[in-house]
Amino acid sequence: MVFIPKHIAVLGGGITGLCAAYKLTQLGHSVRIFEKDSSLGGSIKTELSEGYLIEKGPNSLQESEELSNLISELGLQSERIEASTTAKNRYLVKEGRLIAVPMGIGSFIKTPLLSWHAKLSVFKELFHKKKSRKNDLSLADFVRDHFGDEILAQAVQPMVSGVYAGDPEALSMRNAFPRLLEYEENNGSLILGLIGASKRKKKTAKSGPPKLISFKKGLATLPEALASQLKKESILLETTVTGISRENTWSVTYTYLGSEHTESFDSIISTLPAFPLSQLAFDKLSTHPLSVLSNVSHPAVTSLFLGFKRSAIQHPLDGFGALIPSREKMNSLGILFSSSLFEGRSPKDCACLTVMLGGSLNSSLALENESVLLNKVMADLKQLLGITEDPLFIRKTLWPKAIAQYNLGYETMQKTFQAVEEAFPGFYVGGQLRDGISVPDCIRAGFKLALKTDSELAFKNK
Repeated sequence: MVFIPKHIAVLGGGITGLCAAYKLTQLGHSVRIFEKDSSLGGSIKTELSEGYLIEKGPNSLQESEELSNLISELGLQSERIEASTTAKNRYLVKEGRLIAVPMGIGSFIKTPLLSWHAKLSVFKELFHKKKSRKNDLSLADFVRDHFGDEILAQAVQPMVSGVYAGDPEALSMRNAFPRLLEYEENNGSLILGLIGASKRKKKTAKSGPPKLISFKKGLATLPEALASQLKKESILLETTVTGISRENTWSVTYTYLGSEHTESFDSIISTLPAFPLSQLAFDKLSTHPLSVLSNVSHPAVTSLFLGFKRSAIQHPLDGFGALIPSREKMNSLGILFSSSLFEGRSPKDCACLTVMLGGSLNSSLALENESVLLNKVMADLKQLLGITEDPLFIRKTLWPKAIAQYNLGYETMQKTFQAVEEAFPGFYVGGQLRDGISVPDCIRAGFKLALKTDSELAFKNK
């Protein structure tokens, strides 16, 4: 069979779109990336200012096999750095003070984070009966069934709010945490399921558990390296796609430099966020086939990056950071000890913190102005970390529509993706909306989209 290179449109220049374009280029196809922003990388944005390295989106990556291979292919091994050994330490807030998360059975028994009743519920969970659930349920109800209310409030809720900006009462088990349902069905106990999965990983892992990594110049190193592998003319920034249509080939209509253009393609890959995808016109239809995506929740999240004199912070900052349960009635979702996590994040004799606010439980707070947020955050930091002076450096980043929430009923969205792909052959959807919200999930999704597109184009040519 003779290989015939194809011309493929990639809507969205985040990490999923970049990985799809990179892989398609490797496979011999030509691509065109359409990106509305003035830069590539999506939520991965790094800024260097006054000796501080600010991560405006994700702050670290858990190294997956796909990510490790990609780093090697892009020649980034010398730029890759691992998190400090203290990053394994995590803190939770209880009754207004930081308490280290227990890392073993001994420390778990002694920890003041949980009552004896809650600790006993963890041991009882080992005998939880197997279940095959016919109906979906929320993460909160699932955790209550296995561990009770205290574990939910003290551990699970702050983790979900701090990491995913989510609400455990709304998040869908079937869509957001399907693996936990598998553990329940196969083992009964989640703890036994997690232990079994960990053992299987150790058997197949080449070098131990996944590492927490970044790059010397920050995470933006990765999308920049991917973009460098593409032809400059294949990337259109500050471009808005207004519609797509299909006759003998696909066409993309877009606005660039103030004027409208149309270009033909053999296939289209969309990695767009929910709202622009919901507004995308297909084949000049009066309706938008993906309009249901306008219902996807994207709570606002703000990060405040703060630089201090190291001497102004009494806490040793010996860990990854701290998560704050909502029942503590504080303003912050969580605090990252950014200068402790990786080297080179702050000037000499200084330290930096990244504080997250907003999320599903308090989205409106993220929309407050900088001075209001700073006053609220400093009240938390003075209490938790013993900070005695105002910050030397401040950088506020607002994400008005942050992480897509896989809430109850999200299977409607997943079914819509499948239905639209079946109705419009040659159009593919993937990324954070469909394949998981973490950066490694999105990298994997980009490669999967590229391989699926290449395979189906090759099949058509037979």
